[in-house]
Amino acid sequence: MAVTARVLEFDVTVDRDRMARSERGGSAISVDDAWSAEHLVLAGLVRCTLASLDYSAERAGLQIAASGRANGAVTKRDDDGRYAFVRIDAHFELELDPTTAPDVVNDLGARAEKGCFVGNSLIARPRNHWTVNGQQTA
Repeated sequence: MAVTARVLEFDVTVDRDRMARSERGGSAISVDDAWSAEHLVLAGLVRCTLASLDYSAERAGLQIAASGRANGAVTKRDDDGRYAFVRIDAHFELELDPTTAPDVVNDLGARAEKGCFVGNSLIARPRNHWTVNGQQTA
């Protein structure tokens, strides 16, 4: 018997003044020359990965503190000549109990990456780099 996947729907409105609003309410995102749509994609990727990390850590019974940043390059793709992200690097810093086994740490990062639907939606797959308790992971 096939299981029907849960469908998550999102709704954003951008008005004539380019103010963006979520159906959930909250603060609007105003037009600001420092923030392009490409910046928002990268911010969405980092926030999604961190949310997935939080979820995975909670399920594993781990207390964490984490932050992240991302950078990417947009140019014409060779295969179709369209401008798109062709490279994305995301860097995450994670603090957790130093006695946590390395295989648990690696599994946590893998689950965070797998659970981020923003990263899964991008053609240019993000290259994620993890620093745990000040040490870069393999």
